[in-house]
Amino acid sequence: MSAQDALDRPQIDAELETLPHWCVSQGALRTVLTCPTSAGALELFAAIGNMAQEANHHPDVDWRYDTLFLTLTSHDAGSKVSAKDVALARSISAAADVAGAQARTELLRTVEIALDSDDPEAVSPMWQAALGYKKDADGALVDPFGRGPALWFQKTATPNANSFHLDITVPYARSANTLRAVEDAGASLDHESAPRWVIATDVQGNRLCICTEEGRDA
Repeated sequence: MSAQDALDRPQIDAELETLPHWCVSQGALRTVLTCPTSAGALELFAAIGNMAQEANHHPDVDWRYDTLFLTLTSHDAGSKVSAKDVALARSISAAADVAGAQARTELLRTVEIALDSDDPEAVSPMWQAALGYKKDADGALVDPFGRGPALWFQKTATPNANSFHLDITVPYARSANTLRAVEDAGASLDHESAPRWVIATDVQGNRLCICTEEGRDA
């Protein structure tokens, strides 16, 4: 498989019409499955592991008591979504239905840390050494095991006084609820770049961005 085997966004959207458990976010297929019991979640985890072994295609799975957080991409297709991911997602959904698991896509959150800098190359090495992260082609620092949030550098000639902010990616279908909750909590919202992202600023001037997959390449 090569990068040419990656699905484009219209192809992914077409597949998602028959994959109600799943969303596309941050260039991956993602879902959250909550089982009736912790034991049920472990059994589903084991079933997913068996399917992954048979398919020779392994998702990232994070088990939290009765809930599984899953992410699917194809490393051999440039870490993008491929037909192999769609096929495995379909099998996982079938197993989830048998296990009585409930899809909880409203729980999906992907957190990245952004740092404003007029010279990212001057500061990146220190952060990489401290975090033990690897450097992506775009200059972002990422946890090789996917445990911690990525750190990316927003190059700007005029760094903000509060140079750090969080990028929080949520499914587009759920973003209105998230933005409403953030605004109700006292934030002012800048919708200029919506729906890709909305800048939220708290009463002390600290910023975060609520991001979605809309308007982005898969």
